[in-house]
Amino acid sequence: MIGYYIRLALKSFRRNPGLTVMMVCAIALGIGVSVVTITVYHAMSGNPIWWKSDRLYAVTIDSWDPKKPFDSTHPELPPPQLTYRDAQALYASNIPKRKAIMATGGGVLSGGTARSAPQPANTRVTTSDFFSLFDVPFLYGGGWNAAADARPEPVIVLSREMNDKLFGGQNSVGRAVRRNDVAFRVIGVLDSWLPLPKFYDLNTGAFDKPEDVYVPLGWLTALEEYPSGDIECWKQAFSFNAYREFLNSDCVWLQMWAELPNSASRERMQSFVDAYWADQHRAGRFQRPRNNRIIDVGAWLVDNNVVPNDNRMLVIISLTFLAVCLINTVGILLAKFLSRTAISGMRRALGASRREVFVQHFVEVGVLAGIGALLALPVAFFGLQGVHALYFQPGGGGYQELTHFDVASIGWAIALAVVSALIAGLYPAWRIGRLPPALYLKTQ
Repeated sequence: MIGYYIRLALKSFRRNPGLTVMMVCAIALGIGVSVVTITVYHAMSGNPIWWKSDRLYAVTIDSWDPKKPFDSTHPELPPPQLTYRDAQALYASNIPKRKAIMATGGGVLSGGTARSAPQPANTRVTTSDFFSLFDVPFLYGGGWNAAADARPEPVIVLSREMNDKLFGGQNSVGRAVRRNDVAFRVIGVLDSWLPLPKFYDLNTGAFDKPEDVYVPLGWLTALEEYPSGDIECWKQAFSFNAYREFLNSDCVWLQMWAELPNSASRERMQSFVDAYWADQHRAGRFQRPRNNRIIDVGAWLVDNNVVPNDNRMLVIISLTFLAVCLINTVGILLAKFLSRTAISGMRRALGASRREVFVQHFVEVGVLAGIGALLALPVAFFGLQGVHALYFQPGGGGYQELTHFDVASIGWAIALAVVSALIAGLYPAWRIGRLPPALYLKTQ
């Protein structure tokens, strides 16, 4: 019976081709625009490590200026980073199952077998648990152990992209490279890894690509390198006579994450942080009200405003636009269905039930929405390509993935087509099914 109704729908479309094209275009445009905005919003607001986000926590302390908050727009929040001495003190806790402190460094990498020119290398200086803490996948080898942090050992982990540049994609474990003219031994190569947003360090950009290379945190201090990421100071400008002054300053520049698998470990870690804060407070530091936070990934992304309100408004506007398109379609369908009430009345007189008349007309709307959804796919694809070309340059990091047309985009189009059919078809189909047949048979 459904096949019969589909044939009737196609015949109906041929009788009014102009109206059909108008309704299909309205539905396709509304769905396509909505898919573009929803795809970008979904990529920006997603939890990149959802399977573990209830065990991963950012650790922060309010060590800022007692006269003003770190962020005047969110005065309730502490700085998102730690000073060097605070990070070292909290990292000494044995409460977390895994823990990592980290920062971003610069550098130039040379060597390899591909005979490539020296490569600028964005560096993650971190501790040994970084890779297991964030479930970072490896293509070759693995990370370093805790002993390599302390010395530090001249070991390095390459991203897959950097390994392709230096070694042509071959297994480079055991090979030598030079970073800032210091020899390092490759012990691991990451597999493809692109967490979006880059939750573990939002300071250099929530949608930046992960780093090119990874080395033990101790190399930053051993070589007296300054981090290349965000450094915030309040007692003095960023000007130091000696590197040790920088390490002992109240400038915040290190991130700390801890894996706390249950509520007991979270409470113990909170108590540990609070106790450290109290000791420092008595020593004359931390003059602001106590505001120590251990925040899971979801709350961390919200607190740092990873998804601006503008993006939420764009989704609302696009869905409103789709609603306007559907309202116009409802009006056209109602007028179209009522113009052939005599045919519906004849069917009712010959024994068709109200339900059968309703289903016939609703199937017609479903076919209309299905055609609109198919046309919405190229609209969404080229819309996402247009957004990509308009706002993001080649090599623009993780932003490229935000405008990626994938299976999820097709899923959104199908879902919106179903919703469109329900919204546009229910009332016109119900209305035509409720009309009494005798009223129209008298005029025939």
